[in-house]
Amino acid sequence: MRRDQTILAVITLGLLAYGFYQAIYVAPTEQTMGDIQRIFYYHVPSAWTAGVMFFVNFAASLVYLVRLSPGIAKVSGMIGNIVATICVIATLLLRDPLYTWTVKFWLVFSIAVLYFLFWRLAKHTSQGRADAWAVSAAEVGVVFCTIVLITGPLWAKPVWGIWWTWDVRLTTTLVCWMIYVSYLMMRKFSDSSQTATLAAALAVFGFLDVPIVYMSIRWWRTQHPAPVFASQGGGIDPAMEHAVMMNWLAFLCLAGLLAWMRYTLDRRRQHLDYLHTMEALSVSDPARRPTELKGIR
Repeated sequence: MRRDQTILAVITLGLLAYGFYQAIYVAPTEQTMGDIQRIFYYHVPSAWTAGVMFFVNFAASLVYLVRLSPGIAKVSGMIGNIVATICVIATLLLRDPLYTWTVKFWLVFSIAVLYFLFWRLAKHTSQGRADAWAVSAAEVGVVFCTIVLITGPLWAKPVWGIWWTWDVRLTTTLVCWMIYVSYLMMRKFSDSSQTATLAAALAVFGFLDVPIVYMSIRWWRTQHPAPVFASQGGGIDPAMEHAVMMNWLAFLCLAGLLAWMRYTLDRRRQHLDYLHTMEALSVSDPARRPTELKGIR
Protein backbone atom coordinates (compact mmCIF):
# COMPACT_ATOMS: atom_id res chain seq x y z
CA MET A 1 0.00 0.00 0.00
CA ARG A 2 1.28 3.46 -0.92
CA ARG A 3 1.97 6.04 1.77
CA ASP A 4 -0.95 8.28 0.79
CA GLN A 5 -3.27 5.25 0.76
CA THR A 6 -2.03 4.34 4.24
CA ILE A 7 -2.84 7.85 5.49
CA LEU A 8 -6.34 7.62 4.00
CA ALA A 9 -6.78 4.18 5.60
CA VAL A 10 -5.93 5.57 9.05
CA ILE A 11 -8.36 8.47 8.57
CA THR A 12 -11.04 6.03 7.40
CA LEU A 13 -10.60 3.79 10.46
CA GLY A 14 -10.94 6.81 12.74
CA LEU A 15 -14.10 7.99 10.99
CA LEU A 16 -15.61 4.48 11.05
CA ALA A 17 -14.98 4.23 14.79
CA TYR A 18 -16.43 7.69 15.44
CA GLY A 19 -19.46 6.95 13.24
CA PHE A 20 -20.05 3.68 15.11
CA TYR A 21 -19.93 5.51 18.43
CA GLN A 22 -22.38 8.14 17.21
CA ALA A 23 -24.80 5.55 15.79
CA ILE A 24 -24.80 3.11 18.71
CA TYR A 25 -24.21 5.25 21.79
CA VAL A 26 -24.98 8.91 21.04
CA ALA A 27 -28.03 8.86 18.73
CA PRO A 28 -31.28 8.49 20.72
CA THR A 29 -33.39 5.36 20.50
CA GLU A 30 -36.32 5.72 18.08
CA GLN A 31 -39.65 5.65 19.95
CA THR A 32 -41.63 3.23 17.78
CA MET A 33 -39.00 0.90 16.29
CA GLY A 34 -36.48 0.77 19.11
CA ASP A 35 -32.87 -0.27 18.59
CA ILE A 36 -33.59 -2.03 15.27
CA GLN A 37 -33.81 1.48 13.78
CA ARG A 38 -30.05 1.86 14.26
CA ILE A 39 -29.60 -0.11 11.04
CA PHE A 40 -30.65 3.21 9.49
CA TYR A 41 -27.18 4.64 10.23
CA TYR A 42 -25.59 2.05 7.94
CA HIS A 43 -28.40 1.35 5.47
CA VAL A 44 -28.79 4.93 4.26
CA PRO A 45 -25.06 5.86 4.04
CA SER A 46 -24.43 2.62 2.13
CA ALA A 47 -27.13 3.56 -0.39
CA TRP A 48 -25.71 7.06 -0.86
CA THR A 49 -22.17 5.72 -1.20
CA ALA A 50 -23.28 3.19 -3.81
CA GLY A 51 -24.92 6.03 -5.75
CA VAL A 52 -21.69 8.06 -5.66
CA MET A 53 -19.66 5.08 -6.89
CA PHE A 54 -22.12 4.43 -9.70
CA PHE A 55 -21.84 8.09 -10.70
CA VAL A 56 -18.04 7.75 -10.82
CA ASN A 57 -18.49 4.68 -13.01
CA PHE A 58 -20.86 6.66 -15.24
CA ALA A 59 -18.47 9.62 -15.58
CA ALA A 60 -15.43 7.38 -16.21
CA SER A 61 -17.37 5.39 -18.82
CA LEU A 62 -18.36 8.61 -20.57
CA VAL A 63 -14.74 9.75 -20.58
CA TYR A 64 -13.73 6.39 -22.07
CA LEU A 65 -16.30 6.74 -24.86
CA VAL A 66 -15.38 10.38 -25.51
CA ARG A 67 -11.72 9.40 -25.87
CA LEU A 68 -12.65 6.54 -28.21
CA SER A 69 -12.92 8.68 -31.34
CA PRO A 70 -13.29 12.36 -32.37
CA GLY A 71 -16.77 11.66 -33.75
CA ILE A 72 -18.04 10.26 -30.46
CA ALA A 73 -16.41 13.16 -28.62
CA LYS A 74 -18.26 15.67 -30.80
CA VAL A 75 -21.64 13.98 -30.38
CA SER A 76 -21.07 13.59 -26.63
CA GLY A 77 -20.23 17.28 -26.39
CA MET A 78 -23.51 18.23 -28.07
CA ILE A 79 -25.49 15.90 -25.83
CA GLY A 80 -23.65 17.17 -22.76
CA ASN A 81 -24.47 20.78 -23.61
CA ILE A 82 -28.15 19.92 -24.03
CA VAL A 83 -28.32 17.90 -20.79
CA ALA A 84 -26.51 20.59 -18.78
CA THR A 85 -28.86 23.27 -20.14
CA ILE A 86 -31.94 21.19 -19.30
CA CYS A 87 -30.63 20.60 -15.77
CA VAL A 88 -30.05 24.32 -15.21
CA ILE A 89 -33.50 25.28 -16.56
CA ALA A 90 -35.23 22.56 -14.52
CA THR A 91 -33.43 23.73 -11.37
CA LEU A 92 -34.45 27.35 -11.90
CA LEU A 93 -38.10 26.35 -12.49
CA LEU A 94 -38.40 24.31 -9.26
CA ARG A 95 -41.34 25.57 -7.20
CA ASP A 96 -40.80 23.53 -4.03
CA PRO A 97 -40.47 25.90 -1.01
CA LEU A 98 -37.37 23.99 0.10
CA TYR A 99 -35.58 25.19 -3.04
CA THR A 100 -35.00 28.86 -2.30
CA TRP A 101 -33.09 31.04 -4.74
CA THR A 102 -29.97 30.51 -2.64
CA VAL A 103 -30.34 26.73 -2.92
CA LYS A 104 -31.03 27.05 -6.66
CA PHE A 105 -27.90 29.17 -7.10
CA TRP A 106 -25.70 26.55 -5.44
CA LEU A 107 -27.33 23.76 -7.44
CA VAL A 108 -26.67 25.59 -10.71
CA PHE A 109 -23.13 26.38 -9.58
CA SER A 110 -22.56 22.69 -8.75
CA ILE A 111 -23.86 21.63 -12.17
CA ALA A 112 -21.47 24.07 -13.86
CA VAL A 113 -18.50 22.89 -11.80
CA LEU A 114 -19.23 19.20 -12.47
CA TYR A 115 -19.67 19.92 -16.17
CA PHE A 116 -16.35 21.78 -16.33
CA LEU A 117 -14.50 19.11 -14.36
CA PHE A 118 -15.90 16.34 -16.53
CA TRP A 119 -14.68 17.86 -19.78
CA ARG A 120 -11.31 18.64 -18.23
CA LEU A 121 -11.04 14.98 -17.22
CA ALA A 122 -12.21 13.86 -20.65
CA LYS A 123 -9.49 15.96 -22.27
CA HIS A 124 -6.59 14.89 -20.07
CA THR A 125 -7.48 11.33 -18.99
CA SER A 126 -6.38 8.38 -21.10
CA GLN A 127 -8.71 5.53 -22.03
CA GLY A 128 -6.76 3.17 -19.81
CA ARG A 129 -7.18 5.33 -16.72
CA ALA A 130 -10.86 5.99 -17.42
CA ASP A 131 -11.54 2.27 -17.90
CA ALA A 132 -9.71 1.38 -14.69
CA TRP A 133 -11.68 3.93 -12.68
CA ALA A 134 -14.94 2.72 -14.24
CA VAL A 135 -14.51 -0.92 -13.29
CA SER A 136 -13.08 -0.06 -9.85
CA ALA A 137 -15.99 2.21 -8.97
CA ALA A 138 -18.51 -0.36 -10.23
CA GLU A 139 -17.06 -3.10 -8.03
CA VAL A 140 -17.10 -0.92 -4.91
CA GLY A 141 -20.59 0.36 -5.76
CA VAL A 142 -21.92 -3.20 -6.04
CA VAL A 143 -20.46 -4.00 -2.60
CA PHE A 144 -22.27 -1.09 -0.97
CA CYS A 145 -25.46 -1.75 -2.93
CA THR A 146 -25.34 -5.35 -1.66
CA ILE A 147 -25.11 -4.00 1.89
CA VAL A 148 -28.23 -1.94 1.19
CA LEU A 149 -30.14 -5.00 -0.05
CA ILE A 150 -29.07 -7.01 3.03
CA THR A 151 -29.69 -4.40 5.72
CA GLY A 152 -33.04 -3.38 4.19
CA PRO A 153 -34.80 -6.74 4.76
CA LEU A 154 -33.15 -7.08 8.20
CA TRP A 155 -34.77 -3.76 9.10
CA ALA A 156 -38.06 -4.48 7.29
CA LYS A 157 -38.83 -7.83 8.95
CA PRO A 158 -39.32 -6.51 12.53
CA VAL A 159 -40.98 -3.27 11.34
CA TRP A 160 -43.14 -4.37 8.37
CA GLY A 161 -43.47 -8.02 9.28
CA ILE A 162 -42.06 -9.13 5.90
CA TRP A 163 -38.57 -9.52 4.47
CA TRP A 164 -39.35 -8.11 1.04
CA THR A 165 -42.11 -6.40 -0.93
CA TRP A 166 -42.13 -5.30 -4.56
CA ASP A 167 -42.16 -1.66 -3.57
CA VAL A 168 -40.92 0.81 -6.21
CA ARG A 169 -37.84 1.84 -4.19
CA LEU A 170 -36.91 -1.77 -3.39
CA THR A 171 -37.53 -3.00 -6.93
CA THR A 172 -35.56 -0.24 -8.66
CA THR A 173 -32.68 -0.79 -6.21
CA LEU A 174 -32.63 -4.50 -7.04
CA VAL A 175 -32.68 -3.67 -10.77
CA CYS A 176 -29.77 -1.26 -10.23
CA TRP A 177 -27.78 -3.98 -8.46
CA MET A 178 -28.50 -6.44 -11.28
CA ILE A 179 -27.39 -3.92 -13.93
CA TYR A 180 -23.99 -3.39 -12.33
CA VAL A 181 -23.50 -7.07 -11.55
CA SER A 182 -24.15 -7.70 -15.26
CA TYR A 183 -21.58 -5.01 -16.05
CA LEU A 184 -18.98 -6.75 -13.89
CA MET A 185 -19.81 -10.17 -15.33
CA MET A 186 -19.31 -8.77 -18.84
CA ARG A 187 -15.93 -7.38 -17.81
CA LYS A 188 -14.94 -10.66 -16.16
CA PHE A 189 -16.01 -13.30 -18.67
CA SER A 190 -15.90 -11.57 -22.06
CA ASP A 191 -12.64 -11.80 -24.01
CA SER A 192 -13.69 -9.61 -26.93
CA SER A 193 -11.58 -6.61 -27.87
CA GLN A 194 -14.80 -4.55 -27.69
CA THR A 195 -15.63 -5.57 -24.12
CA ALA A 196 -14.55 -2.28 -22.56
CA THR A 197 -16.53 -0.26 -25.11
CA LEU A 198 -19.69 -2.36 -24.68
CA ALA A 199 -19.34 -2.22 -20.90
CA ALA A 200 -18.95 1.57 -21.01
CA ALA A 201 -22.14 1.85 -23.08
CA LEU A 202 -23.97 -0.41 -20.59
CA ALA A 203 -22.72 1.72 -17.70
CA VAL A 204 -23.94 4.95 -19.31
CA PHE A 205 -27.44 3.61 -19.97
CA GLY A 206 -27.55 1.64 -16.71
CA PHE A 207 -26.90 4.77 -14.66
CA LEU A 208 -30.34 6.04 -15.69
CA ASP A 209 -31.78 3.78 -12.99
CA VAL A 210 -29.81 5.52 -10.21
CA PRO A 211 -31.79 8.81 -10.21
CA ILE A 212 -35.00 6.76 -10.52
CA VAL A 213 -34.03 4.92 -7.32
CA TYR A 214 -33.36 8.23 -5.57
CA MET A 215 -36.56 9.93 -6.73
CA SER A 216 -38.88 6.91 -6.43
CA ILE A 217 -40.18 7.84 -2.96
CA ARG A 218 -40.83 11.38 -4.21
CA TRP A 219 -42.57 10.43 -7.46
CA TRP A 220 -44.72 7.58 -6.14
CA ARG A 221 -46.47 6.62 -2.92
CA THR A 222 -44.44 3.70 -1.63
CA GLN A 223 -44.22 1.56 1.48
CA HIS A 224 -40.63 2.68 1.86
CA PRO A 225 -40.35 5.63 4.28
CA ALA A 226 -40.45 9.15 2.83
CA PRO A 227 -37.48 11.53 3.25
CA VAL A 228 -36.83 12.19 6.95
CA PHE A 229 -34.06 14.79 6.90
CA ALA A 230 -34.88 18.37 7.81
CA SER A 231 -33.49 19.68 4.51
CA GLN A 232 -35.99 17.40 2.71
CA GLY A 233 -39.02 18.29 4.80
CA GLY A 234 -38.59 15.61 7.47
CA GLY A 235 -38.21 15.93 11.23
CA ILE A 236 -35.30 13.69 12.20
CA ASP A 237 -33.53 14.36 15.48
CA PRO A 238 -30.30 16.39 14.95
CA ALA A 239 -28.23 13.74 16.76
CA MET A 240 -29.58 11.07 14.40
CA GLU A 241 -28.80 13.20 11.35
CA HIS A 242 -25.28 13.83 12.65
CA ALA A 243 -24.73 10.08 13.08
CA VAL A 244 -25.91 9.42 9.53
CA MET A 245 -23.67 12.10 8.04
CA MET A 246 -20.60 10.94 9.97
CA ASN A 247 -21.13 7.37 8.82
CA TRP A 248 -21.63 8.56 5.26
CA LEU A 249 -18.35 10.46 5.42
CA ALA A 250 -16.64 7.34 6.76
CA PHE A 251 -18.19 5.17 4.04
CA LEU A 252 -17.16 7.63 1.34
CA CYS A 253 -13.57 7.48 2.57
CA LEU A 254 -13.73 3.68 2.70
CA ALA A 255 -15.21 3.49 -0.79
CA GLY A 256 -12.62 5.95 -2.11
CA LEU A 257 -9.80 3.92 -0.56
CA LEU A 258 -11.09 0.61 -1.95
CA ALA A 259 -11.67 2.09 -5.41
CA TRP A 260 -8.22 3.68 -5.39
CA MET A 261 -6.54 0.40 -4.46
CA ARG A 262 -8.59 -1.47 -7.05
CA TYR A 263 -7.67 1.16 -9.65
CA THR A 264 -3.98 0.67 -8.90
CA LEU A 265 -4.32 -3.09 -9.39
CA ASP A 266 -6.20 -2.67 -12.66
CA ARG A 267 -3.59 -0.28 -14.04
CA ARG A 268 -0.90 -2.84 -13.26
CA ARG A 269 -2.99 -5.50 -14.99
CA GLN A 270 -3.28 -3.25 -18.07
CA HIS A 271 0.46 -2.75 -18.10
CA LEU A 272 1.12 -6.49 -17.83
CA ASP A 273 -1.36 -7.18 -20.64
CA TYR A 274 0.44 -4.58 -22.72
CA LEU A 275 3.82 -6.19 -22.09
CA HIS A 276 2.48 -9.66 -22.86
CA THR A 277 0.95 -8.45 -26.11
CA MET A 278 4.15 -6.71 -27.13
CA GLU A 279 6.15 -9.81 -26.38
CA ALA A 280 3.73 -12.01 -28.32
CA LEU A 281 3.76 -9.72 -31.33
CA SER A 282 7.49 -9.02 -31.02
CA VAL A 283 6.82 -5.37 -31.77
CA SER A 284 9.54 -2.89 -30.92
CA ASP A 285 8.34 0.09 -32.95
CA PRO A 286 5.84 2.22 -30.93
CA ALA A 287 4.06 3.26 -34.15
CA ARG A 288 3.00 -0.35 -34.68
CA ARG A 289 1.39 -0.81 -31.28
CA PRO A 290 -2.23 -2.05 -31.36
CA THR A 291 -4.76 0.76 -31.14
CA GLU A 292 -6.59 -0.64 -28.13
CA LEU A 293 -3.41 -0.54 -26.07
CA LYS A 294 -2.53 3.09 -26.66
CA GLY A 295 -2.85 5.28 -23.62
CA ILE A 296 -2.34 2.50 -21.08
CA ARG A 297 1.12 3.54 -20.02
